[in-house]
Amino acid sequence: MPSEKPMDTENLQIQIKTFFGLEEILAEEIKKLGGRKVEIKNRAVNCEGDLGFLYKINYSARTAVKILVPIATFKAWNENKLYDKIFDFPWETVMNVNQTFAIDSTVYSETFKHSQFVALKMKDAICDYFVMKERRRPDVDPKNPDIKFHLHIDRELVTISMDSSGDPLFKRGYRKEQGEAPINEVLASGMLQLAGWDGKGNFLDPMCGSGTLLIEAAMLAMDLPAQIFRKKFAFQNWKNYDAELFTKIKEFRINRVKEFSGKIVGYDIDARMLNAAKINIEAAEMEDVIEVKKQNFFESEKDMFPLLMVFNPPYDERITINDPDFYKKIGDTFKQKYPNTLAWMISSDLEGVKNVGLRPSRKIKLFNGKLECRFLQYEMYEGTKKVHKLEK
Repeated sequence: MPSEKPMDTENLQIQIKTFFGLEEILAEEIKKLGGRKVEIKNRAVNCEGDLGFLYKINYSARTAVKILVPIATFKAWNENKLYDKIFDFPWETVMNVNQTFAIDSTVYSETFKHSQFVALKMKDAICDYFVMKERRRPDVDPKNPDIKFHLHIDRELVTISMDSSGDPLFKRGYRKEQGEAPINEVLASGMLQLAGWDGKGNFLDPMCGSGTLLIEAAMLAMDLPAQIFRKKFAFQNWKNYDAELFTKIKEFRINRVKEFSGKIVGYDIDARMLNAAKINIEAAEMEDVIEVKKQNFFESEKDMFPLLMVFNPPYDERITINDPDFYKKIGDTFKQKYPNTLAWMISSDLEGVKNVGLRPSRKIKLFNGKLECRFLQYEMYEGTKKVHKLEK
């Protein structure tokens, strides 16, 4: 049977969704933020924490996409059992009849084959419950609900969770403009953390597009909370919402913001993209921290020391590259113009990147949207790798 008591706000079971390949980065973030019993899953991290911790990870975790709190787990073998179990839950402990709600559903089951069908069953059960209790039914609002539920069915195991985030957490609130191939903010931050960017030294994105990697690099360097620009979270509509506690958590995180003394620079050859980047940088209030300039990377030279380079070149299905030597030019520029530099590049053109002419020292499988990509690390030395090692 589902739990008959209100949510235990001291020992919440929390599931944090992320993207493939970022699970370990997210787990480290959660540990640093104070999560208990941190457990890595596929595209997710499970942990325990109190209500304040739930607020803190929504506000601060950079590689979290959505943060769920399970409120009921049970087994159901058919649609009638599913309806009955949902109907039995004390829904007044988590929402009011005058609040709107919506349901996301994910189904991996031979018994329940359609996610929309089970979501409809859950909606009917919740509405019927309130009709029985209060002679009124709550309204469904799929676009902007007060309360958002997530229904997950794995064979016969049913888990109902409350979505504490609302809009996905990659919607940071600073992106006003985007180019043809924007990179997701959560993926951008995950790439930077995989690349080891810690705000020490200087950072270059030589094909910066609308500036997402630059802004996320600045936020990491300054330890700025990931959601500092977000106006609302779903948990603010919960019955147990503690506004004073959330205010204190935000103040504490903002007081941790650091000065950054290095340089964060973006190049692009497209004036339209540079203008989009400037608009986004201004929206993120980073004009004093980030510099963008019209510059062809292939005609550039290293002028910052030390330097970390991370970029998302135009590739594959998003933008067609007409230059067959595009990746060869990237490799030549690395070798000739950027000695003693660590560079990371993401691409889904797994054949094209072979033309870089350098063997990557690391390859990490990631997804940019539905595109399977490789995040590749290249280490450039002054001479050969062998000479460099002998000099150490």
